[in-house]
Amino acid sequence: MARSGNAAGNLGGVGKFTELRQRLLFVLGAMIVYRLGCYIPVPGVNPEAMLQLMESQKGTIVDMFNMFSGGALQRFSLFALNVIPYISASIIMQLMVQILPSLKALQKEGESGRRKITQWSRLGAIPLAMFQSAGIAIALQSSGASNGIPVVYAPGIGFIMTAMVALTAGTMFLMWVGEQITERGVGNGVSLIIFAGIVAGLPAAVLGTLEQARNGDISALAVIAILAIVLLFTYFVVFVESGQRRITVNYARRQGGRSAYMNQSSFLPLKLNMSGVIPPIFASSIIMFPATATTWFGQSGSSGFQTAMQKITQALSPGEPLHMILYGALIAGFTFFYTALVFNSQETADNLKKSGALIPGIRPGKATADYVDAVLTRLTAAGAVYLVLVCLLPEIMRVKLGTSFRFGGTSLLIVVVVVMDFIAQIQAHLMSHQYESLLKKANLKGGSRGGLARG
Repeated sequence: MARSGNAAGNLGGVGKFTELRQRLLFVLGAMIVYRLGCYIPVPGVNPEAMLQLMESQKGTIVDMFNMFSGGALQRFSLFALNVIPYISASIIMQLMVQILPSLKALQKEGESGRRKITQWSRLGAIPLAMFQSAGIAIALQSSGASNGIPVVYAPGIGFIMTAMVALTAGTMFLMWVGEQITERGVGNGVSLIIFAGIVAGLPAAVLGTLEQARNGDISALAVIAILAIVLLFTYFVVFVESGQRRITVNYARRQGGRSAYMNQSSFLPLKLNMSGVIPPIFASSIIMFPATATTWFGQSGSSGFQTAMQKITQALSPGEPLHMILYGALIAGFTFFYTALVFNSQETADNLKKSGALIPGIRPGKATADYVDAVLTRLTAAGAVYLVLVCLLPEIMRVKLGTSFRFGGTSLLIVVVVVMDFIAQIQAHLMSHQYESLLKKANLKGGSRGGLARG
């Protein structure tokens, strides 16, 4: 009997690690495919002129998208757009769900409704990818490197159509790869693709910082300070993202007898940062738009327009006071806005009332909704301050220490959050297999006892 139990446990352990190893190998293989695709260029672009053009885009929204794509944009490869169109379509669909009652009712249908909304998000990513690829191709045709060499060898409708087909197909392929990672691997596939794109530039950024220290551009003390601040920020992000505000909830359950009831306590978890990384991404896109518009389209306007755009660009440059104020205000505003979209206090109160649950000292219904909304408002205010600190202090560090280390708060936040989610899913996978092995062991023992009894 003991041998059969030990054998079942060993088989469960072997199966547990075998399946997990297969899933991790699948994720690794998908990441290799993604990185290989980042080096397959779209035909018709001069690679040297493209690199020189991207060097002139430092500090603009183009540079941020290039970082998210893992350098695919500066090579103008098939994956230059990454999964940004799909993320944009998903955010737009989330907004539409909150606005249109028909979509909100569809979301409440359960898994089937969510699948339809996800499918519409995929379809919505196609026109967005076509629009963005056409805009990039048209802008490249009118751009040139610093030495006057054109970026596009043969401008025209042929190049635009080629770029639209290639970049849109690359985005669709990455969407499929992300879904395969989610189903057959570990973690959220789309998040892991963005994570891989950001981390791919980490070695070059570290080597660039060390090269600056070797050349005397920055001091060794500044390098140590950068390392300490990055480690401190990582710990701070992990600490805050793991934090929860637990609201006690009591469930009244009939125990038996005439009028005997037993209160079962639980809690309603509310995260400090419920909006995730969406507010910094939105704020970065808006705050960098003037600089991007000046670089790409400012040359076609009048001299007065060019001068005005250059002044605005200078005022909104990283490290400038106006940039810090507007960036922080946009992050805080988007934090409240997006949290209101993803969490409905009245709907939560209605669900608690339907399940027979109540918050101690708070009446069900509107009073519960007002209480949850007040708690969520305070949490969101703290979360907004947290996001502003994480996103602004790295920029201040770059300005004060005089280093061009390109990883800011948004990229650091994405990396840490994705790693935390990845580790949590691995732990959940191991835990589920542990429970399965325990159940199998219990069934084997029960079957053996029955056999002995029958004998």
